[in-house]
Amino acid sequence: MKASSVVLVSLLAASTASVASVAATSARSDLTLAWLRDGRVETRASAGAGAGVTRTPLGSVWKLFVYAYAVERGLDTPLYRCGPTPGRDEEYCCDPGGSIDRDHALARSCGRFFEPRRLGIEPAAWRDFWKPRVDTHAAWLSDLNNLRPETSVAVPDLLHALAVLPPSARAAAERALLPVMIDGYGRGGVASVGGLLRAKTFTWDDPDHPGTSMGGGAGWLVDGTPVWFAAAGSSRRVLSDHAATLAEWLPAPERGPIDEACVGVRFFEQYPIRAVDRLAPREVAVAGPLRGRFRVTFENGNVLTFASAGELMLDVDGPRPRITGQFPMSEYIARVIDREADATVTQAARALAIVARTWTMENAAFERGCFRVEDSSRMQRVSPNAPTAAARGAALFTDGLVLQGSSAGVGYHRDTASPGVMSWHAAAAQAREGRAFDQILAEAFPRASLAAVSGERECRDVQDADAWLARMMPTWRRRLAAQAGFESPERLSVCSLEYGHPYADRARQRIYVRGIATREDRIAVAHEYVHLAFRFHPRGSDETFVEGLARTLVDASIGSHQ
Repeated sequence: MKASSVVLVSLLAASTASVASVAATSARSDLTLAWLRDGRVETRASAGAGAGVTRTPLGSVWKLFVYAYAVERGLDTPLYRCGPTPGRDEEYCCDPGGSIDRDHALARSCGRFFEPRRLGIEPAAWRDFWKPRVDTHAAWLSDLNNLRPETSVAVPDLLHALAVLPPSARAAAERALLPVMIDGYGRGGVASVGGLLRAKTFTWDDPDHPGTSMGGGAGWLVDGTPVWFAAAGSSRRVLSDHAATLAEWLPAPERGPIDEACVGVRFFEQYPIRAVDRLAPREVAVAGPLRGRFRVTFENGNVLTFASAGELMLDVDGPRPRITGQFPMSEYIARVIDREADATVTQAARALAIVARTWTMENAAFERGCFRVEDSSRMQRVSPNAPTAAARGAALFTDGLVLQGSSAGVGYHRDTASPGVMSWHAAAAQAREGRAFDQILAEAFPRASLAAVSGERECRDVQDADAWLARMMPTWRRRLAAQAGFESPERLSVCSLEYGHPYADRARQRIYVRGIATREDRIAVAHEYVHLAFRFHPRGSDETFVEGLARTLVDASIGSHQ
């Protein structure tokens, strides 16, 4: 996944649309928002909505569940091809004679693509897949006949159904839905909600008010919290009118997305370390994970203290001690903000988060499944301490957002702007004047556009990996044949992983890994193979079972010299 593989919208156009929308909006006050966290449903409703909406039509949200089923079961999902003259509902799919793929069909709400009959989905198979996963609240989901736009369900029951989607399918859906707030039905709303919201929009008849329509969306926040919102009118109108209110009401995310990239950092690269000492108790730090408070003394005599909960590692092999860390992308971006800027200047910090993320994805080396950077002025300086709440908030608010189209690249400097370089001081001044992050970016990068990082990945061969997997699969089939739920994939490809954790693309029967050079690399391939081999059984989602079995398979192969 590269930063250049994106969906685009002009920053200036988005800002102008936001202003025009606010100016044209009447004082509507019928919004209802609900989310599910820690097993508890929370709601917010404006005065005009009374106690809030308690039931909702599925509308187009049914497509989200078919999408998840297709991803998790690895169904063949051929392109939907529009006829030479527009057919029923095809205006949501493609131009006459054109075609649309699965991710774009979800974002654009192409119902024709997700018709169960077209995808070969049988009611019994659908029931067998969902029944072990759903609780009493989400039991309606196991009946394929309920997957209709007119089906009305209790809002808590819809939220519980969103909560039981398998993690890999949810992650794929979130990637596909992120562009909705940039250039889809929520266009212009990105200034208010950034990358927080990944929602499938819907518009349908209001079940409680005949003759009127209800619009809104259902999906997840960046941390996976199931969320639903609705008001009178179409989804476009609801998102246009209520984006600012949604941003105010949405709960703060508690973590980053489940599939985010990782970043490895070599700390203090410009300043050779003389010694690292633990502060309490006072003693020389030993190699390995650092837990507690520490003091690092540099060769130039400067001293710095920091705290670590095990995320930083001390390496004493070599001429000087070295400190490294590996972080999810959102935490890395937050640490950059804390080190380079002032996270309490919210809109400027959000702008910086997008610039720092774009720079990392375009310039950092990618090795062994992670981006690799130095903590230095040549690259980006990174705080050794845990991120502040303000910095973490800026990173999560902009998750998945990058810049595209600046021929000079993108970067930042503390106080000097130039083509392709944003001045932090200027950004902070603009934020204090009331400018939003998208306006700050439009000023600094007039030729760039805001974009959502795409989930699409091409398959580049991993040398010898396909041949190795082909040798292993017959033995693995024999070993696993008696296991309940085992169904061996007939064809698999091993593809080079650009960043993030190894994963299996069930739809395309691909395994994305960084290579097979080490035992851990081969275990990663086996791990994803087991996921695919048990993809139709609950065991396929049990990470403890999958990892243990993968290690057993690889170690048995080593023992037999295969």
